[in-house]
Amino acid sequence: MAVSLSSSLRACSAAAALLAAGVALSGCAGMSETVAPAFADPAKYELYDCKQLEGERKSLANRTAELQKLMDKAETGAGGAVVSELAYRNDYVAVRGSAQLAEDAWRRNKCRDTPPNAPPQATAPQRPDIKPAPKR
Repeated sequence: MAVSLSSSLRACSAAAALLAAGVALSGCAGMSETVAPAFADPAKYELYDCKQLEGERKSLANRTAELQKLMDKAETGAGGAVVSELAYRNDYVAVRGSAQLAEDAWRRNKCRDTPPNAPPQATAPQRPDIKPAPKR
């Protein structure tokens, strides 16, 4: 009787430890999305105009999708979520942070998406305003 009680107690404590570890790890996974901007330079997009921000947002969206596909693929292989987290999570969080900062700059600058069929705006080259040097 004492042997079965001690082994069942050990099994219950092991199950409780695994449950606690699972809860702790799931908390870390959720936290990374809120910490994403910490991995990006907040001043990076301050001087970008709307055209530059549009290209950057598209590039970051493509990179985010690419990393998500790689993480999903890694989770199906041996090692699963551990390999996915170790191999791609830091890059994913950094890209998400940059995307969030670019999106904030987009809204702050009151930018709008250009329509897909819109011709590129050609601007005439501006002649620099150069004054002759004063004569002595």
